[in-house]
Amino acid sequence: MEKKVAIVTGSRRGIGKGIAKTLGKNGYFVILSATKDTADDVVDEMRRDNIDCEYIKCNVSDTDDRRRLFDDVCSNYGRIDVVVNNAGVAPEQRRDLLEVTAESYDRVLGINSRSLFFMCQLAAKKMIAFKNLGLNDYMPRIINISSISAYTSSLNRGEYCISKAAISMTTMLFADKLAEYGIPVFEIRPGFIMTDMIGPSKDKFGSLIDQGITPIKRFGLPQDVGDAVLALCSGLLDFATGQIINADGGFHLRRL
Repeated sequence: MEKKVAIVTGSRRGIGKGIAKTLGKNGYFVILSATKDTADDVVDEMRRDNIDCEYIKCNVSDTDDRRRLFDDVCSNYGRIDVVVNNAGVAPEQRRDLLEVTAESYDRVLGINSRSLFFMCQLAAKKMIAFKNLGLNDYMPRIINISSISAYTSSLNRGEYCISKAAISMTTMLFADKLAEYGIPVFEIRPGFIMTDMIGPSKDKFGSLIDQGITPIKRFGLPQDVGDAVLALCSGLLDFATGQIINADGGFHLRRL
């Protein structure tokens, strides 16, 4: 495989699709992945934009699916240069903190944080193996997509906040472990990004943005997150392994 290969989970729509498009337009062969059996519409759209890609079904919360995804990519393309762990879910029903159910907690953390940990583990093992093979121009990296919810309290979706905070520690751990192998690991925290997931809160967040909750007074776009991923893939920030990139319009700034 001459092109560098990037796996982007949760890439049938939203932020993941934006990331996949950005990487594809910048020369990567993109492995699109999600839980649906097929994604012909997305693949066709990508290919109309001259993006080389393939769709591989994967439920990241399923151990066999995760292994199959990595094994198929390694077997078919002989390298994995970038893994973007983007797949995630919101609670099916928002509940006050005192009403969160064990079932909702387990579902959200199982998909958003437990699965991401083991995706990082699998990616790390494959990347180390490829490093040992001495592949040409091989500088692999892992990029985890979390959220401003990693540090922002939302009392009607507490399990979601906890799941995103766990991603931050997972990123730190793997950045530490993989530094000796020359494999950087990063975290991106998107803010108010215009996707399907933001739908129920669009009016609320739009009003907050108009009032100045973010210095940049607009919703973010999936491409904004894609551009941040591309910057981390450039190799120019590798000495900053473990770094957090806030793709949030300045929400993280403490302002008076």
